[in-house]
Amino acid sequence: MPCDATQMGRFRNAIGEAGVEELLKATIDTAVTTKAVSPKEFERIIVDSTVQEKAIAHPVDIRTQQPKDKHKLYALHAPEVECIGKGKARKPYEFGVKASIAVTHMSGLMVGARTFPGNPYDGHVLNEQLEQTTILLEDTGKKPTQVIVDLGYRGVDKENPGVEIIHRGKYKSLTQQQRRWLKRRQAVEPAIGHLKSDNRMDRCWLHGQLGDALHAVLCAAGYNLRWLLRAMVRLGLKALLLRPKLVALLSAFLRNYALVMLRPMPGATVSGIQLASVR
Repeated sequence: MPCDATQMGRFRNAIGEAGVEELLKATIDTAVTTKAVSPKEFERIIVDSTVQEKAIAHPVDIRTQQPKDKHKLYALHAPEVECIGKGKARKPYEFGVKASIAVTHMSGLMVGARTFPGNPYDGHVLNEQLEQTTILLEDTGKKPTQVIVDLGYRGVDKENPGVEIIHRGKYKSLTQQQRRWLKRRQAVEPAIGHLKSDNRMDRCWLHGQLGDALHAVLCAAGYNLRWLLRAMVRLGLKALLLRPKLVALLSAFLRNYALVMLRPMPGATVSGIQLASVR
């Protein structure tokens, strides 16, 4: 639907992070309703972290401060940007915000995406990521009970009671089945790659920390929409049931968009009459 870029900005700000999470939740519910994924799969997920880079010029110390300074300002228009090192040889440092991603262990459906300003330790964000995933899955009647992670999530078992955290640091104590599960941990890596290359998570153009949070969830929702389209091909004739669900999801999105866009701005005037904001 043709619209101005400022209208989309108003829409995102109006619905907030909870609103875009409803869009992500709708894609998950659609996958369950059409039997493209079994609810039992939601009990075992893979969680990993990445960097959602900000759309800024690559900072150098000449433009900012001295090399050993702390609390550097990397961009005047984006003071929330942080320098994060992920140990990549081709890109030692990335400038943006840490993002946590959760996908199902078997089918790779995205069930969580959240940003964490301040570049916290990976293990310290696991509890909040599981909280978001549990909320998104509440209508399915399932919640994560087994989480497969890398070594960056060691030492947080007590902070996540009721959840079995599996990583290779426990390899000697794992059962044969758990070791087979652990071999699929790397399945989250191509999911993150497609999230960045196909769904524009590689650069965030939205303003502020709220923009970072909205962008991560919207990219995850876009990833799931592509996942559902592939499910239509995989399911064959059964995909006829999936098409109405996608149409209903799009209709609900456009209906909410129209309600927000038609809301008068505070102080606006029509024919000389000042309008009050509609609540």
